[in-house]
Amino acid sequence: MALNLLNLGFHPSTLVSPKPLKDRFVLGCSRVQQISFTESENSLIEALLGIQGRGRSSSPQQLNAVERAVQVLERLGGVPDPTNSNLIEGRWQLIFTTRPGTASPIQRTFVGVDFFSVFQEVYLRTNDPRVCNIVSFSDAIGELKVEAAASIEDGKRILFRFDRAAFSFKFLPFKVPYPVPFKLLGDEAKGWLDTTYLSNSGNLRISRGNKGTTFVLQKQTEPRQKLLTAISSGKGIKEAIEELISLKQNSGQEEPELEEGEWQMMWNSQTVTDSWIENAVNGLMGKQIIKDGRIKILVDILLGLKFSMTGNFVKTGSRLYDVTMDDAAIIGGPFGYPLQVKNKFILELLYSDEKLRVSRGYNNILFVHARTDALR
Repeated sequence: MALNLLNLGFHPSTLVSPKPLKDRFVLGCSRVQQISFTESENSLIEALLGIQGRGRSSSPQQLNAVERAVQVLERLGGVPDPTNSNLIEGRWQLIFTTRPGTASPIQRTFVGVDFFSVFQEVYLRTNDPRVCNIVSFSDAIGELKVEAAASIEDGKRILFRFDRAAFSFKFLPFKVPYPVPFKLLGDEAKGWLDTTYLSNSGNLRISRGNKGTTFVLQKQTEPRQKLLTAISSGKGIKEAIEELISLKQNSGQEEPELEEGEWQMMWNSQTVTDSWIENAVNGLMGKQIIKDGRIKILVDILLGLKFSMTGNFVKTGSRLYDVTMDDAAIIGGPFGYPLQVKNKFILELLYSDEKLRVSRGYNNILFVHARTDALR
């Protein structure tokens, strides 16, 4: 990482969904172990939830929240002299990074792509101490590994010099050299990496590089992070949902409630149709705004036009809500064009907290929403 890598074709009608059935998207009930964080560490994890591209698509508010949480942890210090601790050793996954103007081509090209996974391996207690930055394209394609010889300068700083890199493709029996002449780069191939926080659990690390980049890395990501990462990459979504729901069921916590706030639709298990209005009516796009027993679907169309549909919800049982959407319009500034569209369905909450929600809604479609407004 310190490279630094790191047509409206829809006829308005009343739509009624059946009661929840054994879903086509079957969820298991495997038992999972919860990852524990301190209160301050959890503040950073909460700030990172919903940020896309490992920081590339974050808003100024999100960046400020992350930076505040990072600074709190750095003041606390964590494990003293982290470079001398065995906890720093191993494979770390990059969760977030800042990108200064001096960021390397690899960092600018690969790190902000959610479809790729980015790791850093730190092995300092060997005959050949190394720091390796790895971009994993997919299990079927392969990876790029950039290696650096490393040494410990003090309790926080690792010195490194990049000396080799190669692509390892699953479909080739040999490695393909990465075309960077490290020996000719001189001091440009050198750098340092300070670990400014290492958790006592050995699961969370904050580092700052010589080019001004801040990195947040984890050895194990918690279930909500895994789900959002799976959604971004399009891989392992079902398994991530199963793990999250299983964790909630095994925690003994109270049943989830439909939280107020603005909720952006991140993923659903239904393939969208050619009609954007049908997709909007069914909640397959846009955001939900929940307040005072009312629910609104809001979708940006184009040129300042929005689709808006409002209705009511009533709790009818454990984790179940009857939802009636009956006030739809196309909105443009202060003007609105009403649409004769209604939709009724049962919403079942599978998981919900103040940041993330998994639910089963219209036509038994699974939804994942992330909260986008400030917490109350």
